[in-house]
Amino acid sequence: MEGKANGPSENQAGRSVSGPTNPMVTPLLNDLYQFTMAYAYWKAGKHDERAVFDLYFRKNPFGGEYTIFAGLEECIRFIANFKLTEEEITFVRDSLPGSCEDGFFDYLRGINCSDVEVHAITEGSVVFPKVPLLRVEGPVAVVQLLETPFVNLINYASLVTTNAARHRFVAGKSKMLLEFGLRRAQGPDGGIGASKYCYIGGFDATSNVAAGKLFGIPLRGTHSHAFVSSFMSPDEIIEKSLESSDGSHTSEDFVSLVQTWLSKIQWSKSLHGIFGETNQSELAAFISYALAFPNNFLALVDTYDVMRSGVPNFCAVALALNDLGYKAAGIRLDSGDLAYLSCEARKFFRTIEKEFGVPGFEKMSITASNDLNEETLDALNKQGHEVDAFGIGTYLVTCYAQAALGCVFKLVEINNQPRIKLSEDVSKVSIPCKKRSYRLYGKEGYPLVDIMTGENEPPPKVGERILCRHPFNESKRAYVVPQKVEELLKCYWPGSSDKRREDLPTLKDTRERCIKQLEQMRPDHMRRLNPTPYKVSVSAKLYDFIHFLWLNEAPVGELQ
Repeated sequence: MEGKANGPSENQAGRSVSGPTNPMVTPLLNDLYQFTMAYAYWKAGKHDERAVFDLYFRKNPFGGEYTIFAGLEECIRFIANFKLTEEEITFVRDSLPGSCEDGFFDYLRGINCSDVEVHAITEGSVVFPKVPLLRVEGPVAVVQLLETPFVNLINYASLVTTNAARHRFVAGKSKMLLEFGLRRAQGPDGGIGASKYCYIGGFDATSNVAAGKLFGIPLRGTHSHAFVSSFMSPDEIIEKSLESSDGSHTSEDFVSLVQTWLSKIQWSKSLHGIFGETNQSELAAFISYALAFPNNFLALVDTYDVMRSGVPNFCAVALALNDLGYKAAGIRLDSGDLAYLSCEARKFFRTIEKEFGVPGFEKMSITASNDLNEETLDALNKQGHEVDAFGIGTYLVTCYAQAALGCVFKLVEINNQPRIKLSEDVSKVSIPCKKRSYRLYGKEGYPLVDIMTGENEPPPKVGERILCRHPFNESKRAYVVPQKVEELLKCYWPGSSDKRREDLPTLKDTRERCIKQLEQMRPDHMRRLNPTPYKVSVSAKLYDFIHFLWLNEAPVGELQ
């Protein structure tokens, strides 16, 4: 599916955009009131009036002070291919009151996004409340039909990417993070989206095979407890031979080789008395898995008893593989005291390396799973652990700590006339007019403040002092002398204008941007406990205009 007829003007030719990843993302992925408003605009002759909308959020999620912006690529894919089919128009006709005129449905047949402009912050960026993530400009009825899909595509994407980034921050840069959430995600789309956006947020791999195919995300996974408990004894293993890694020789009875090593471990000086008879069905499962994957043997060791069975059985198989030139990958812990068990397993590996002279055995990878979240990762760090990789699912992909980001889509200008939405709750008052947004950096290289200005105001300049004002609090203001100025909104869909269209970055580039942006942030903005709020401001001129418009639009009460 290509957006040829719906794309930007000829100067953008040759750059068609594929349709949305999810085929359910169509113009009908919409709230009914978008179509009722579109009809009312059309009926009033207002449908082609030029409108500007801002998409933004009001509060950072998870009790933190930053958010990662994600979902832009899917938005661009959507508008590049925005076109109602005849079948869809028929359904809209049937869903609206019978009094709607036929001319409206003829209008729907002709609309696309060729006259819509989208300016956006680059996907993978650190973003903050009130600053527009997207500025969407075009015929008011068409742009109104983009509201629900855009908010839907950005809300969860940004939320789960932020959740992933927070887990990465707590785990630390050196640990491998694996997204294991598919079975607990909210449906297929939630599972696919979570895998993609957790990867952007700093996770290293996913268990989700479909996401691996769609997005090229590295895949990881071994076996479950069911595989272990499906075996009864080593006698079940029929094919016992295993060729060495270099092909020079073959062990005709790999099972016996493993059992010999298990006996050596059991009677070694350093480990004698630590464990007795291990579970033989577990041993059989480990042997079978090693025969199937000698180069990637990673065992789930907590089906019966981690230290009295799982770890010794794993080590026996790993040492037998070592004899044939293979290197086992490690173990996974899925229950119990993960800090204690990981430390005990590491001691066991260390002893094996010293006792039997196997270089590198001490550094065998330990993966932990079992309903992990930010709090448990933080607790493990405080307790001290030997885990190298974390498999995280439920709390990550469901965003258990917060259900939604709360993105909104507000009209800020129509026919070059600024508009404002008022509320008794000041946090819900919108910031009017078509704006530009900048990030100002200080001497140490950290971002200091984001500032919004009117579209025609001169941009902030490096080395020149500028007054930054809180949008609504008169007393909160500060002068800033920026050492670097970064304009945030870039043109990702120029519509019929001749503006240069930004290329959509690859998934890997978006991930790298996210990691780099987080590294640039001041540590006190990032901490889990009582983070410092990042400052979002407006220029003095825009501040004055907001309050002028506010007073102009607010009705004056009358006391009786």
